[in-house]
Amino acid sequence: MATVEPGIARHYEVSGLEERILAALADAGVDVAHLRAGDLEAIDEFHIGGVAATRELIDQIGLKPGARLLDIGSGIGGPARFVANSAGVDVTGIDLTQSYVDIAASLSKRVGLADKTRFVQGSALDMPFAKASFDAAMILHVGMNLPDKPKLMSEAARVLKPGSVFAVYDVMRLKDGALTYPLPWASNETMSFVATPDDYRSAAAAAGFSVTAERPRGAFAVEFFAAMRARLATAQAEGKKPSPGLGLVMGEDARTKMANVTAALEGGILAPVELILRLG
Repeated sequence: MATVEPGIARHYEVSGLEERILAALADAGVDVAHLRAGDLEAIDEFHIGGVAATRELIDQIGLKPGARLLDIGSGIGGPARFVANSAGVDVTGIDLTQSYVDIAASLSKRVGLADKTRFVQGSALDMPFAKASFDAAMILHVGMNLPDKPKLMSEAARVLKPGSVFAVYDVMRLKDGALTYPLPWASNETMSFVATPDDYRSAAAAAGFSVTAERPRGAFAVEFFAAMRARLATAQAEGKKPSPGLGLVMGEDARTKMANVTAALEGGILAPVELILRLG
């Protein structure tokens, strides 16, 4: 993993990202001096379906106020802030990309959630946490960058308390077919480790998890990107700037990445899949 991690971290680097986010929000009429967590939702929920997908995943965990939740691959902190804000839990996020960790912490401070969220830099395959540190964990669109799913599952099992839930929402391969790059998670095939639901289930079982629920979300994903394209087209037709969105986080080639992943989704090759796993 050490050989691919630096390249993956670089793939996600966007120069001056926090400044770009704040400028785009201000341009859209948001009072950035008094930012709220909800103001960021279109930008900081960097996965298919955005905050709606996060909400539907989290609703299946059954979090209690005050619980300790781990967000594996926390990005710029959107899901962590959403859960901290809506469920009253303490969230720790870990991410490979140092600039994402810094931005996540800064944005949490801006929206008044610095006391409910913390972010650390590190690998999902070698996490700097003690055994049984967390009451639950989640991973949203991160496994595609992790070559060793068994190690992901064993690390999650190590840091979770017995009986805890691990909620997975990753893009998975449903059938054979070539992928075109770049994709939102990979500049080229050396960074992409898309696996099948069976690969995830096998790795989870070996680590002591049982699958309590599974849901492929391919149609949901296709609708999400269709709605995104429609919004962009409408803004263009009306001569308006499009609302701030995930393109900010995806960088200069955002449209190409979205087109490539949409083709794979529409072809049934890839789909986001939810897996709800319970330890022990």
